[in-house]
Amino acid sequence: MPSTITPQRGGQLSRRAFGVLAAASVLAACTRGPRTASPDAPLRVLAINHVWTQAISRYLPELEEQIGRKVSLRMLTADQLTSSFNVKLNASATDIDVMTVRPLQDQLMFARNGWIADLTDRVEGDRDFRWTDFQDAPRERSVTRGAAVSVPVVTERPALYYRRDLLEDFGGAPATLDDMLDIALELERRSEGFFGYVGRGQRNGAVSQWSSFLYSFGGDFTHDGRSGIGTPEAIAAYEYYGRLLHEAGPPGVTNMSLEQAMPIFAQGKAAMYIDADAIYSNFLDEKISTVTDTVGFAPFPAGPAGSVPHNIPSWSLAINEFSLLRDDAWEFLRWAASPQMVARLQSEGIPGARRSVWDDPATLASFPAELAETMQVNAANGIGHDRPDVMQVGRARDIVGRPIVSGIVGEDVPSVAADADAEFNDFLVRDNRQREF
Repeated sequence: MPSTITPQRGGQLSRRAFGVLAAASVLAACTRGPRTASPDAPLRVLAINHVWTQAISRYLPELEEQIGRKVSLRMLTADQLTSSFNVKLNASATDIDVMTVRPLQDQLMFARNGWIADLTDRVEGDRDFRWTDFQDAPRERSVTRGAAVSVPVVTERPALYYRRDLLEDFGGAPATLDDMLDIALELERRSEGFFGYVGRGQRNGAVSQWSSFLYSFGGDFTHDGRSGIGTPEAIAAYEYYGRLLHEAGPPGVTNMSLEQAMPIFAQGKAAMYIDADAIYSNFLDEKISTVTDTVGFAPFPAGPAGSVPHNIPSWSLAINEFSLLRDDAWEFLRWAASPQMVARLQSEGIPGARRSVWDDPATLASFPAELAETMQVNAANGIGHDRPDVMQVGRARDIVGRPIVSGIVGEDVPSVAADADAEFNDFLVRDNRQREF
């Protein structure tokens, strides 16, 4: 039985549709009786259109033979996926069995709403699954209020991309943030269209990459449930990042997220760039990059608190609480996140979350040697979040990102940070009420 794989693009769902389906979900919950899946029903996977999903799809016949059931895999963009989950799971839909979720963006809300199954007994009770083999930070992000509700399959850290030819006279990649700023200021030739550093500066989009600067200055988004963005450490991180892009970055950087910043480095117009290690192949592709022979990779530079990057599970697997095929859905998770499959996919260049796989040099052979070492160092030093751990992540990022922009445009960062800190505290009070189960 061949698997069904459907990439899809589509539009947004209306707010009215959400309300109608939410009301329908209440009625469905009250009237739903015992149901079982047909023996011929496929196992339905709704997933992100991502290199991991594309890779795992090639091996689906192995799982189909193992479980004796066809697998239907549908791939959507991130926005489409979130919209689909909101509508279908609000309606207690049973036509999704396995889901890819963003642990740092969706998981808290999905768990609060009762949309994803508690996997604790399965991950801890299955000796062959080896739950403790997963790296600490990604594994901890899979747990919400004491319950394991997802399994990490793709991980991500920041990497310092740099021009080896330009930094040779400086002894190579900077080991500290102070050194990085000094080099960036010395190499920038902004009047000629060349920049010492490029990075994300867009208010919302910059927060995840700025997080590693925040941690390396000794700060965090929250402390004991209250805002941490008004602390001296956070203000120092805001001021540093603002100066770096204000004095050494490109014009218009406050409108730049990944899609706008990455091409500037790829086209040889910047000396250094920090962003996700998952995007490295863009700089090795001669069709889009002019720096294929000169790009270097290095760990996140140390700040006053050391080198403290994020090490996050960017995508994880979960089981729909309303699935009628939970046992087969679990077989998908334990197969897709098994040591053997993680090793296979990591050997193809997709970083996983298992310690044993990272300890095997053979699984790193597809990465440039310098990048493989960078990823290992950052994973060892990393912590498991790159944005505030809240229900309304998008709104939180907008608040936290405001002082980032103020620093880049040369405004008074402490006053803007103080205002954002008060706003974030008010937000956290409301958000903490919402997340109570």
